[in-house]
Amino acid sequence: MNDMSGVIIPKSDQINADDLIAGPLTITITEVEIRPGTEQPVTVRYVGDNGKPWRPCKSMSRVLVAAWGPDASKYAGRAVKLYRDPSVKWAGMEVGGIRISEMSDIDKPMVLALTETKKTRKPYTVKPLVREQPPVEKPKPTRGEWLDALERRLMAAPDLEAVHAISRAHGTMKAFEVFEGADKARLDVIIHAATVRASTTPTTPADDDDFPGDRT
Repeated sequence: MNDMSGVIIPKSDQINADDLIAGPLTITITEVEIRPGTEQPVTVRYVGDNGKPWRPCKSMSRVLVAAWGPDASKYAGRAVKLYRDPSVKWAGMEVGGIRISEMSDIDKPMVLALTETKKTRKPYTVKPLVREQPPVEKPKPTRGEWLDALERRLMAAPDLEAVHAISRAHGTMKAFEVFEGADKARLDVIIHAATVRASTTPTTPADDDDFPGDRT
């Protein structure tokens, strides 16, 4: 049989190079299975693989060992960034292949000499993978903390107009709807105190520059 078409059809039971045409894929490893003597002895399972694990070629398996050591049980939780290299050949044909561009748990770029053909080796660089940290969700303030903040804002309000603006803001009006008991009573006291303070604070006319000689 000399027909190559059958052997280059992507397998549906594993991730393949064509799956990465749209762009690189960063995976977090959950488990590595090793079956010596088989055509694809290494199976890397990862978060969200949907039954399609990554089966690295020998060159990429060498990269994993060079970076992380031979004990695959320690790979769980680590991550690699995979990309499609269209120049990868199989039986003389450019069919594309999966390559590693970045890896977690290395502190500087690694340059390896990987076999390109039986007679030549080519430098191959893998960079450290900087994993994005999940955003830290700011805890919601308690009602007491919210009232403290409202009181500070009202105390800093320069005039009655500013007090009214804060008092009629959406958040304050919502508090009037949902607060009950002691929280509602304190809210009323804070608003009332700020209103009284702003109402009794003397203001300087806009056209008065405070120069003593202008006063009679």
